[in-house]
Amino acid sequence: MQYKIIIVLLFGLLSFTSNKSNLSSDIVPSVSNTKAENIYHSLNAKNFVLPNIYTFTKAVEGFYKLKEKGVVQKDFLTLVDFSLSSNVKRFWVIDMKTNTILFHSLVAHGRNTGNEFAQYFSNKPESNQSSLGFYATAETYFGKHGYSLRLDGLEPGINSNARERAIVIHGADYVSENFIQQHGRLGRSFGCPSLPNEISKEIIETIKDKSCLYVYYSSNTDKI
Repeated sequence: MQYKIIIVLLFGLLSFTSNKSNLSSDIVPSVSNTKAENIYHSLNAKNFVLPNIYTFTKAVEGFYKLKEKGVVQKDFLTLVDFSLSSNVKRFWVIDMKTNTILFHSLVAHGRNTGNEFAQYFSNKPESNQSSLGFYATAETYFGKHGYSLRLDGLEPGINSNARERAIVIHGADYVSENFIQQHGRLGRSFGCPSLPNEISKEIIETIKDKSCLYVYYSSNTDKI
């Protein structure tokens, strides 16, 4: 009887570990780490700071899988690394056809996600928190924040309520170096990845209509 109990407990533990380690079960990597790393080392950075290689590799793996499935169609990959301080540029747009970084920008996180550093994330409406994971960019519109870009979250339970929550890319005056100098940190949104006003329109025009956006976070950024 004791042996049966032990076996059942071990089976349950293994199942729990497997489920917990795979939040993106529908976005299985389709390229090897070696290929993603080769892309990373061949990037034309144009004097921009490169993203963390571990974060980039995860984004590239998801990008190619989503391209294979037809969920995203454009060859642009947008990467947001919320592991970094909001006082540094942590938003990249990469042309995967030419391996060129097109934009590197400041980006805000949600007001209930943290102060200078992001800590808390949610998929719940009215949480005022950012959501992680893979998105497909959608249509543009003019709203209270001006020219904006809707996002469709692709991960159930992680960011699938993005459209319902009106999580969009838009410009904001609180996303600027001046705001950081005055307040000691970047301003915060209601959960949207808000960009500086002066470049938001150009970025939105580039990545709109079915490109890939990946929002990453880890409390341990020293992965490599």
